[in-house]
Parts: sequence; structure tokens; C-alpha cells
Amino acid sequence: MKPRIVPVLLLILCLVRTHASVGQPGQRKVLFVIVDGISADVIEKIAKPNLDAIAREGGYVRAYVGGQKGTYSQTPTISAVGYNSLLTGTWVNKHNVWDNDIKAPNYQYWTIFRFFESQYPQKKTAVFSTWLDNRTKLVGEGLPATGHLRLDYSFDGFELDTLHFPHDKDKLYIHQIDEKVVNEAAAYIRQESPDLSWVYLEYTDDMGHRYGDGERFHEAIRMMDDQMGRLWKAVQYRQKTFGEDWQVFITTDHGRSADTGKNHGGQSERERSTWMVTNAKNLNPYFRNSTPGIVDIMPTLARHLQVSIPKEQAFEIDGIPLTGKLSLTQPTAKKEAGKIALSWKAADPEGTVKIWLTTTNHFEEGQRDRYLLMDELPIKAEKAVIDVSKLPTGFYKIVLEGRYSTLSRWIVE
Repeated sequence: MKPRIVPVLLLILCLVRTHASVGQPGQRKVLFVIVDGISADVIEKIAKPNLDAIAREGGYVRAYVGGQKGTYSQTPTISAVGYNSLLTGTWVNKHNVWDNDIKAPNYQYWTIFRFFESQYPQKKTAVFSTWLDNRTKLVGEGLPATGHLRLDYSFDGFELDTLHFPHDKDKLYIHQIDEKVVNEAAAYIRQESPDLSWVYLEYTDDMGHRYGDGERFHEAIRMMDDQMGRLWKAVQYRQKTFGEDWQVFITTDHGRSADTGKNHGGQSERERSTWMVTNAKNLNPYFRNSTPGIVDIMPTLARHLQVSIPKEQAFEIDGIPLTGKLSLTQPTAKKEAGKIALSWKAADPEGTVKIWLTTTNHFEEGQRDRYLLMDELPIKAEKAVIDVSKLPTGFYKIVLEGRYSTLSRWIVE
């Protein structure tokens, strides 16, 4: 009689499954959350005990969206545009999501999910969202243009379910969906401990649009803070029970108009003014003493998750990490009379900076740009002048590469 091996195999599979959900001490995890449409001045005056508790572990900082105002990277302060700036670490001139229609994202600029899945296919990714397009269009799950990227778990699309969530004029159904999304995310984090998770909630923006500055909007923010408390408790459970190393970032995608607070999309200071809350350790002086951009979150998450970004793609990312060492910040580039004057602030005074330049932008079409090494000099010099008089005119892509971080600027004539 042959031995029965099926029960043994089932036992092994159960043990493997149990071990996977238990986790390992020190295992790195990321949760990032976008709560829609809350300007910095409003979040700062609302009681938010749960966000404050998270910030005590790491920090709170005013941030910005909208790219470099008045330049090639100026970016509409619109929801999906901001989400994609976080996901890709780039402004709209690269990722090409100009509004909430999401007509033609440029998937050459990879999201954090695509980088993570390509390097760690065995690890778990998850999206919990009150808007289906976040996964299907921005992350681009299953599309040929994203290499048929697949996430391990998704919980979204309930805004299309009018049977269980009938669409009332006051948008209470969106709050109910937010609640369902948060509760599922908290339960899934507790039980399954995904390595990279995104939670998106919409109700605060809806109340801003409907009521503007005032109590109904503020009440929605207090509700959001309670939801963040549930997520935070789930993360704390994983940290305390299994010793996992969780990095949490909570932010928003845009501010609000200065007149009534009902609108956004422009380049006013209030529409561009956002914020970040994080429990991250080792926050650097750039986080503490500057105003970081939403594009800085993606390289920060990548650093925590130990994701290696290939050089050609790293050259395209507009953000820099908010944790750990940096080489330089605040680059500027200006062309006059056949020369480009560069400046920056040295964050690593002992290092050097390599100055790369190309006059093409083939990257956006999936091809390669030929970079010229124009100079290498001590980073503490904080300025350089490069001669481009013999190069083609009209467009220059300049990259300042240091040991710990890289930054780029364009000149578009």
C-alpha cells in the first residue's frame, strides 16, 4: 500500500502559510496613506490625536505639491496628479497625468509598486482605495505598459457598487466606503502584514468641495484622524508582536483655494501647501529644516524597503530621501551665453558631485539618453559653470550625482 502523502503536504503548506503571516523580527514594511485635499493650515488647527501620536514617533512637516512654480515642472494641484507624483517620485512633465481623467500616464516612470515587485516578487503588495482608478490606471495593474504588474491584494471599486452604497447628494456613501477600506486595511495588516501597502481615502476632499472652510470639513478631518488611529494600532500590533520594522507616511495630494476652500487646481500658496506625518526614524535635516515635496516620499520608501533603483531611472526621479544621508539639495540651473550656471547646497561636505548632461529626452519613449560627464568637483564648492556652446540648443537635462543622492533639473528654451 502506498503511503498517503497528501495530508503531509497539507501540513507543510499550513506551516509555511503560518510562518509567512507571523513575520520576522526586523523585516521592513511600508504603509503610505493619502487623505484627500487637506491644506497644511487646516490640519494644523484641528485636533488630531492619532496623527500627533504617529508624528511623535517620527515627525510632522509642511510640504508642497505642484512642482517648481513657473517652470517646466509646474504641476496642477489636482488629486490624481498628486497621487502619481507620490507613486513615481516625478512631476507632471514626466508622469503625464494632468488631471483626474488619467488619459495617458507615461509608464516609463515606474511607480514604487513596480520597482518593488520587480525586485522582490516573493513579497506582498496591497492597495486599499476608495477610487478604483488608483490601482487600474495609476499603478496600472495588469497593463502591458507596466509589464503586466500584479499586486498581491486589492480592496477597491466600491464607489461603483450603488446597491450597497447608494449615491446620496451629501456624499455620505464615500465616508462609508472610506470606513470599509480602512477596516479592511487594518485587519489585513494585522493578519497578513503586507510589505508595501497604499491606503487612499476620499471623504475629506468631498466635504471640502461641498462646504469649504468650516465645521463640516473639519469634522471630516476628525473622522479621518480616527481612521488613522485604527491603521496605526494595526501597525503597532505588528511591531510589538513580531518586531517588524514599519515605516508609515501619511500625506495629502493638494491644498485648497484661499477664498472659500472649496476648490483647488491652481498654484496659490494654499493650494500648493500640504503636509506629511511619519513615524520614520533617522529623518534627515532636509525633512527637519526644509519644505519637502510629495515627490520625496517615493525615494524614502524605496530606501527603507532596500529597493535598488537602476541609475538611468534614478536620474529621472525628482525627489530625494527624507531619511538617512544625502549628498546635496536645492539645485538650480540657468543658461546664459552658451554656459550653464549650476548651484546646490552641500549635505555631504566631504564628497564629490558628478555633473551629467544630455540634450535629449529619449527616456520618456522607453529609449536611452546619452549622458556626457561634464565635470566632477568637490560637493562643498556648491556651484559650477559648464560650457554648452558646442552642444545642440533648446533642451538640456542635467543630473547632479552624489554618493548618497541624485538630483536633476531641466532647461527648456
